Amino acid sequence: MTRFIVGCVVGLLASGCAGASKSNQTDPWTSLFDGQSLGNWASTPFGGEGQVTVEDGAIVLPMGSPMTGVTWQGRPPMRTNYEVEFQAMRTLGNDFFCALTFPAGDQPCTLVLAGWGGSVVGLSNIDGADASQNETTTFHPFRNDQWYRVRLRVEEDHIAAWVDDKQLIDLDIAGKRLSIRPEVELSRPLGLATWTSEGRIKDLRWRSVAREP
Repeated sequence: MTRFIVGCVVGLLASGCAGASKSNQTDPWTSLFDGQSLGNWASTPFGGEGQVTVEDGAIVLPMGSPMTGVTWQGRPPMRTNYEVEFQAMRTLGNDFFCALTFPAGDQPCTLVLAGWGGSVVGLSNIDGADASQNETTTFHPFRNDQWYRVRLRVEEDHIAAWVDDKQLIDLDIAGKRLSIRPEVELSRPLGLATWTSEGRIKDLRWRSVAREP
């Protein structure tokens, strides 16, 4: 009898754990760029932008004066509890080759890579302070002609970002005011931009994620 009861308890625990694991699984990745055409992306009319093209499976954002970018047309595929992942490379210049403007619920925000002279990484803006002067400000070396894998995770109360396998941003956003700099207003709701630099973006995809317990 004792063995039967213990077996039932173990079985129930295993079942519960399996159910919890399944409920926290992420969805499969969905591509946001097919590597052949811009699709839902369109060149952002910043003024002074370079001519955006698709070459060798990548979106090419030529050096602008000062900005070039692409913006997602229509509603974004997600607003919270999601991840975006892509590869990015700077081929010319020494400033940011990737500024990803994204929704965090009803608020916009921008992940900046290699800003302010080429090494600043951070979120613009947090409580009115941009990526160069808030709690997400960090520094990371970037080389031209090298691909970097970027992953951004947005949850209802948290934003995290990685470059390759290194986590550079880990921010609780509950009670914080998110916004963007006026330069990237045309990148809303979802957009990528460069600043006096040429950049390339490929393998761009997203997926929804369950909130971590």
